[in-house]
Order: sequence, then C-alpha cells, then structure tokens
Amino acid sequence: MFNDTLKLVLSLGDRRPAASLPPRLDELFRRLAAAPGAREASEIEDLIWGLWMSHDDPQAEGALERATRAIAARTFDDAEPILDALVAAQPGYAEAWNKRATLRFLQHRDRESVADIHRTLALEPRHFGAICGFGQIALRRGDRDAALFAFTAALRINPNLAAVRAAANELAAERNGPAH
Repeated sequence: MFNDTLKLVLSLGDRRPAASLPPRLDELFRRLAAAPGAREASEIEDLIWGLWMSHDDPQAEGALERATRAIAARTFDDAEPILDALVAAQPGYAEAWNKRATLRFLQHRDRESVADIHRTLALEPRHFGAICGFGQIALRRGDRDAALFAFTAALRINPNLAAVRAAANELAAERNGPAH
C-alpha cells in the first residue's frame, strides 16, 4: 500500500477531486497558491479546513467533530469507534478518512494510516494535510526520497507550509550533498 500511495501522491496533478466536495474549494485552492503573505494564506487554509470538515449530514459532521476533539485530547480509544463508524456510513467523506489516518499515525499504526491516506487522496487529491502525513510516515520508515516527493507535492498545493518547506529543503540538501 505504501508504494501505491506514493504513486498516487506523484500523480495528484492528473486527478480531480470527488464531485461530492464543495465546489468553492477550487477557488480557495487558487487563492491559496497565490496568497501574498502568511496571514492571508492562513485565513484561506482555515476556510479550506472548514469545508473539509463540513458535511451535508449534521450527524456525520458532529461525529467528526467529536472524533477530532478526542484525538486532540489523546483519548484515542474514544476516537477510533467514532471514525470507524463514520467511514463505514460515509465512505465519500474524505476528512473522516484523513482523521482516522491521523489517529492511526499517532498510534504508530503506519500501514493502516497509509491505507486511510490513500483513501483520502483518492477522494481529495489536494489534501495537503494527508500528503504531509504520508511524508511523515515515509520519514519514520527511513524513506527520505518518498518524504521529499510528498513534501514537494504538498508545497505545490499549499506553498505556505513553512515547516514542510524547511523539511523539504533539508531533505533536498541531504540528497544533493554539500554544495561546491
């Protein structure tokens, strides 16, 4: 699954988001790529995350909010059944898959996290958070090239991720060796 997800990350520009995602995201991603500064980029990012978290079904949206709070509180045993039920009931809800990927990453269940990242990106190829999560798993596996590819892909979508840019620059410098 790791290699399949890496291939998915590498082909993101060729793929369209699921039709179920809010159309407003297209404009927000255009604005994010062209944001003139960190403050504007942060505001647009917040809007994107808000749309990713939203759902037409208020119960699904509420379940995701509860699971997100449980993850933040590190009560993983509370979050997991909520997310399992949510992805079963709403398999097209990209952010539910992403939150479960995050939960599994925090639990060091990388194989399962990658599977959920794969599903997230199949629905929302612009999900820079999921791509960065894949990069973190690649780093944890010692696959620095895959991490660099993932971080670079995330930066093409959201060039305003300062920590990701720093990590990508460090990985690129390692890969290219010292300058002469």
